[in-house]
Amino acid sequence: MHPVDLLIFDLDGTLIESKWDIANAVNLTLSELGLPLRSQEEIFSFVGDGVKRLLRLSVGEDNLDRYNEALRVFRGHYLAHCLDCTAFYPGIDAVLTHFERKHKAVATNKSLEYTTKILDGLGRHHFAYVVGGDNGFGLKPDPGMLLHILEKLGVEKDRAVLIGDSTNDINGAHNAGIKVCAVGYGMGNREKMRACQPDWFIEHPHELMDLFV
Repeated sequence: MHPVDLLIFDLDGTLIESKWDIANAVNLTLSELGLPLRSQEEIFSFVGDGVKRLLRLSVGEDNLDRYNEALRVFRGHYLAHCLDCTAFYPGIDAVLTHFERKHKAVATNKSLEYTTKILDGLGRHHFAYVVGGDNGFGLKPDPGMLLHILEKLGVEKDRAVLIGDSTNDINGAHNAGIKVCAVGYGMGNREKMRACQPDWFIEHPHELMDLFV
């Protein structure tokens, strides 16, 4: 088992199953703007690089003049519906409780406004610190938010691990000089994640309890 003082979690696809509420809010936005709706699978593939990219891809290259309006409309729909179906993945509660004596943080490319509302609804008390994509530290794979968390919590790089479901997470951890555990139960592409050479790869959250001490 690998000793750690800090577990940093990605949010969407790692801690929470959120894709249904995201897809619903996107299509409510497109419908309100009179733009063509997207399939759920299309929208799922757009998730991971922040809300701006999500909406840019969702409105499409031919409708980028509606992009700013889409961002505004999406905000209202997603804030109203971000907890309709979203929940911690099965097993996450047990993991967070198991590591209750460890520092835990969230590092997500998702906007802090949405992140805060979701975590307030599901269990914000588990986390010592939360950084979102609009906090000014860059988006993963930029290491900025990860390095900020390490500094804020006073943890050395060799005592921290990032847990995430995307190549952005794996590469972000590599860029920050910390260990990374990829998860296969989220929204990330398995082959692409494995190609980025994470230190560990798990299929269920409970495996974290056997990896870290």
